[in-house]
Amino acid sequence: MHMMRSDVRVGVNPILWSNDDFHDLGGDIPLERCLADMHAAGFAGTELGHKYPRDAAALAAVLARHDLQLVSGWHSAHLLEKPIAAEREALLHHLDLLSALGARVAIVAECSRRIYHEPVTPLVFERNGDALAAIEWNRLADGLESLAETAAARGMALAYHHHMGTVVQTAAEIDALMRRTRLLRLLLDTGHLAMAGADPVQVLRAHADRVGHVHLKNIRSEVVARTRHDGTSFATAVRAGVFTVPGDGGLDFVPVLAGLDASGYNGWLVIEAEQDPRLAPPLEYARRGREHVRALTGL
Repeated sequence: MHMMRSDVRVGVNPILWSNDDFHDLGGDIPLERCLADMHAAGFAGTELGHKYPRDAAALAAVLARHDLQLVSGWHSAHLLEKPIAAEREALLHHLDLLSALGARVAIVAECSRRIYHEPVTPLVFERNGDALAAIEWNRLADGLESLAETAAARGMALAYHHHMGTVVQTAAEIDALMRRTRLLRLLLDTGHLAMAGADPVQVLRAHADRVGHVHLKNIRSEVVARTRHDGTSFATAVRAGVFTVPGDGGLDFVPVLAGLDASGYNGWLVIEAEQDPRLAPPLEYARRGREHVRALTGL
């Protein structure tokens, strides 16, 4: 067992129970059951999901009933399509809600040209830095840096979520974004990195001082291989069980957690795995992920 800093806390994303991109997955599971399960599985906090109230007082009340803190929440940016002023305005509403609930990090992903929500569009795995032209890289990086400054003025960090089926998916694309920004932090998502063909430990090593948030999820390597071979969509891969929790699947979390500890990371570890809850009972998998992280970290 590897002990981590005692100020690191372990949270979970509601996507185990109900999926934000594919609402039929867990659409019938009430929010109260999701939150009760989270508490029962031993989590201290939760990220936002589409069933959560977006009014600060209402959200605070429902989380308090289950003794959960708000960890963070996803925000979709469209910096390549919309003016920066509109993007800042949209982010400010998100920051207001997060900060009112005591969250200290906001998650952002550029969703212009995203394909991950489309049912049949195939994922592109072989990318040669051609997702964006140089001028677009500059626009994206400058916009994100500006939004990171907006968040910093509110006492919050902005963490960028690389994601399959978006313009920042590969290790090289993460490198390019980090090189062009300074204040922007990185959300290290082990599952998306492994699915993209990247080594999470290498990415962590390259950007250890920039990691502002962590999603711990595992992959089922055979589903990744089939997705690559068959040219199927992200939606198809998710429904086929491409992701699972730590303690299940093919990734070794020992070097990831050791690397985070060595870097002085003191944020949240968030367990996440978008699966079909009819095939992967959420409480069972939440407990499995939670116990695995406890066994490796003592947290």
